[in-house]
Amino acid sequence: MTIKVGDRIPEATLAVMGEKGPQQMTSGDLFKGKTVALFAVPGAFTPTCSAKHLPGFVEHAEDLKAKGVDQIVCLSVNDAFVMNAWGKDQNVGAKIAMVADGNAELTRKLGLEMDGSKFGMGARSQRYSMLVKDGVVEKLNVEDPGAFSASSAETLLGQL
Repeated sequence: MTIKVGDRIPEATLAVMGEKGPQQMTSGDLFKGKTVALFAVPGAFTPTCSAKHLPGFVEHAEDLKAKGVDQIVCLSVNDAFVMNAWGKDQNVGAKIAMVADGNAELTRKLGLEMDGSKFGMGARSQRYSMLVKDGVVEKLNVEDPGAFSASSAETLLGQL
C-alpha cells in the first residue's frame, strides 16, 4: 500500500556519509521534531535527477527554509558512497542531506518502489517529493512514470 497524506513515515534503516564512513540512521531520527522536505529519485547521477531534480532543490534551498523547512533530504536507492559522491559532484554542501536507502527498505515500506530491471537498475524509488512534519506526511507529490514536474522543488515550494 502506498503512503498517503496523514500517514506516519515507517521505521527503516538509512545511511549517510560521515567523517569516518557510512553512518546508519533511522527514518525516525531523520524526521522526529522537524519539518522535512524529502525528495526521492530513481538514481544518483542519472540524467533527469542530475540535470533537474537535485539542482532545483539546491537552487531553492533557502526559499524552502524561509517557508519553515528545517531540513531538505535527497533519498535514493543507492549506497552512502554514491550519494556522497553525487552530492559533491552537484555542490550541495550543507544545503541537502544526501541519504542512502541502499536496500530500498524505506522505499518499499512507503510503497513507492519501482522495478528498474529493464534498465539494469533493479529495485529503485519512484520520483516523488513530500513534506513531512514530525514524521507525518503533509504533502505528497508522486510523478507519473517518466515525468518530472509534480515532484520539483518549485511545486513543493508553491505548496508551502
